[in-house]
Amino acid sequence: MGGTVLVVEDDADIVELLELYLTGGGYDVISAKDGVEALELLRERTADVALVDIMMPRMNGYDFIRELRRTSSMPVLVVSARTQTADKIVGLDAGADAFIAKPFDPLEVAAHIRAVLRRAGVTGPAPIAPPAATVDSVIVVGALAFDTERLVLTRSGEPVPLTAAELKIMAALMSSPGRVFSKEQLYACVSGDPVALGGSGVASSVMMHVSNIRAKLEDDPLSPRFIKTIRGLGYALDGS
Repeated sequence: MGGTVLVVEDDADIVELLELYLTGGGYDVISAKDGVEALELLRERTADVALVDIMMPRMNGYDFIRELRRTSSMPVLVVSARTQTADKIVGLDAGADAFIAKPFDPLEVAAHIRAVLRRAGVTGPAPIAPPAATVDSVIVVGALAFDTERLVLTRSGEPVPLTAAELKIMAALMSSPGRVFSKEQLYACVSGDPVALGGSGVASSVMMHVSNIRAKLEDDPLSPRFIKTIRGLGYALDGS
């Protein structure tokens, strides 16, 4: 492993996304839902760098950083949707080393981690490069390329920032271009559990994820080029 990253974040989807990218990039990842849990975790485990949200229950990110700085000089990166100048100043004055705005590109987060670890004298893993590694690890469908090792989707060479759930859906669609996946099958890809046909909340959940993917991937999400809706059946990736 190339170092341990502590993620202090109460949004489970963001934690899962960061874990996917960072563990795939060679880091060990531990996580806590708030500042109190993070301080308790650090009494049992050590970490080389922390990624910290601001708005959390029990103990917010600012207070966590202040408490951490009483005993540790561990590099801290704030990852927050609060990006006003005042928020950044408070975070930096509390002891943070850098501020990353949400929504973020996981590749940018990884680059920040390498930078602060380098300054701290910790040797991290090699950078996560754009898909160019081995042919076996990259699925190419037209203008799309999905690196199954680095968990990076690109369109015409440009990274497409996706959440963990969106990555799982694209991994399924990219694995079989032209195949129609039902909403239940895609839901199972996200949750890891099979669901009954027409299960409660399945259709709306998958539709939301697909809509979000299209918003990031398509030139015109209302007239999608890549992810096609097959009426009454589900979705398929256009392999042309």
